[in-house]
Amino acid sequence: MKDNIELLKHIDELHTTDMGELRIARNTGCAPANAVEFCREIITDCDAVITRRGKNFYALCGGIEITVNASSFTIITAHKHRENIDN
Repeated sequence: MKDNIELLKHIDELHTTDMGELRIARNTGCAPANAVEFCREIITDCDAVITRRGKNFYALCGGIEITVNASSFTIITAHKHRENIDN
């Protein structure tokens, strides 16, 4: 629960790099220009499970897992969760 609160408290600070936008789009099928908003919607979904492991937050919802750096709130990547790759 604490991890959810920490990440959600900084939801407006989420950002990514140009390469990150392309990586997120390639891995999830969203448009590169909408990559941050796509991730923000997943993270704020009431069913999202957010955990922190080491220096990163991991948000899982709707078969997509998003990795966010915990100190800079940079979205590192997003991809289909391993259990849902065949779907």
